[in-house]
Amino acid sequence: METVFLILALLVMVLGLVGAVLPMIPSVPMVYAGFVLYGLATEWRDYGLNVMVFFGLLTCLIIAVDYVAGAVGAKKFGASPAGVWGSIIGAVAGVIIFNVFGLIIGTFAGAIIGELLYGRDMRDAVRSGWGAFMGFLAGSFFKIMTSLAMIASFLWLVIF
Repeated sequence: METVFLILALLVMVLGLVGAVLPMIPSVPMVYAGFVLYGLATEWRDYGLNVMVFFGLLTCLIIAVDYVAGAVGAKKFGASPAGVWGSIIGAVAGVIIFNVFGLIIGTFAGAIIGELLYGRDMRDAVRSGWGAFMGFLAGSFFKIMTSLAMIASFLWLVIF
C-alpha cells in the first residue's frame, strides 16, 4: 500500500512540475502536497516536522516570488499598471485559447495592448511587453528549479 502512496505522491509532484509553466496548476504547492500526501500515508516515517516546515516556508516564498516576478520584470522595462494587468489577462486568455504557446504570446501581447490602451506609444508598449515576458520566464525558471529540487529531496528522503 505504501508503494501506491509513493506513486500518487510522485504523480502529484510531477503535475506540480507541469504547473511551473501552466498558470492553472499551482506548481510548488502541488509538489508540497505530494510531501503531505506521502507523509500522512506513512505517518511521517521518512521525514518529520522540520522538513515539512522548511518546505512549507519555501512554498510560501515561491508563491510570493511568482506573483512579484512578472510585475517586477514589466516594471523594470517601464510598464504601467495597465501593462502589468494586460500581461496577466493576456496570459490567462492565451493559455485558454492556445495552450502553452498562447501563454507565452498572451503575456507579451497583453502587456502591449494594456500599454497602448493606457496611451503609450508602440515602442514603449513593446518594451513593456518584453519585460512582462522576461519576468514570466524568470518566474517559470525559478519554479521549475525549486520543484525539481523539492522532488529530488523527496526521493532522497524516501528512497535512500
